[in-house]
Amino acid sequence: MTAMSSEPIYKIAPRALWEEAESTKRFEGAPIDRADGYIHLSTAAQVRETAAKHFAGATDLVLIGVDPARLGDALKWEPSRGGQLFPHLYGPLALEAVLFAEALPVGPSGFHIFPASIR
Repeated sequence: MTAMSSEPIYKIAPRALWEEAESTKRFEGAPIDRADGYIHLSTAAQVRETAAKHFAGATDLVLIGVDPARLGDALKWEPSRGGQLFPHLYGPLALEAVLFAEALPVGPSGFHIFPASIR
C-alpha cells in the first residue's frame, strides 16, 4: 500500500477514549500515540497483527475506519514492524475523516473479531 492509496486505514482505541473524542469532536490519540508524537494507524493487512500484538485480550475496544485522503499532509507512511510502511498521523484525527467506528469484540478464540470487509 502506498501513500496514494484510497483504501481505508484503521485505528484501534479503547471505547472510553473514542467516546471522549466524539464528545469533543477531536481525537488526540491514546497515551502511546501522544508519547510517540503521532497517532498509530494500520492498513487492513496490518490491523489484525496490531490487535494481537498491542491489544491481546483487551475488551471494550473500538475499530475506527479512516479515509486517508481526508488526512492531508499530516499522514506519513513510515517503516515500522518488520520494515513495513505504517500510516502515522502527525496531529489530531478529525472526525470528518472517520468512515465508521464500531465495537471490536474478542471472540471465543481470544482473538478480536474484525468486520468481514477487512481482509
